[in-house]
Amino acid sequence: MKGFDRQDLLFSLCGLNCGLCPMRLGGHCPGCGGGKGNQSCGIARCSLEHGGPEYCSECGEFPCGRYEGFEETDSFITHRHCRKDFEKRQRIGTEKYREEQEKKRRILQLFLENYNDGRRKTFFCVAVNLLELEDLERAVRQLGAEKEADSLPMKEKAARAVCLLQAAADERKIALRLRKAKDRTAE
Repeated sequence: MKGFDRQDLLFSLCGLNCGLCPMRLGGHCPGCGGGKGNQSCGIARCSLEHGGPEYCSECGEFPCGRYEGFEETDSFITHRHCRKDFEKRQRIGTEKYREEQEKKRRILQLFLENYNDGRRKTFFCVAVNLLELEDLERAVRQLGAEKEADSLPMKEKAARAVCLLQAAADERKIALRLRKAKDRTAE
């Protein structure tokens, strides 16, 4: 969108963690305000009309009507934690939040490069978005400690990684799947 540029391409204007999105990872989306290929966005237009805050949460009208039902369903990336992530960024500061997102992005890359059997990309993206950094780091440590796992077929390595992430999600009562418009029963 003309005139709409952002510095933070990992955490979008509306609160999505774009750095953990399969569309962004696949090169199909440059991220919010990322330049060429950036899709027209009503929230970006709204930002320009309200003085260009870097995040919606910095707008005096937040949360506005655009956020009604926003977290109930997902697109390519989970919307469940937008407000929670805005609050966390505000509480710990933008730099610390960005550092945490960078760590999560590196962990996601590790899962995709070493544990993806070709069918787990969305699962790993959702897991890394919704689980706490400590849960992810624990899963990575456990996988790293299993030296014999290096020689396992990719399908078995993927299953082991999924099992560890699912256990962490179960402990926190988190459903690790995208919620489409008709699927409003999932957390």
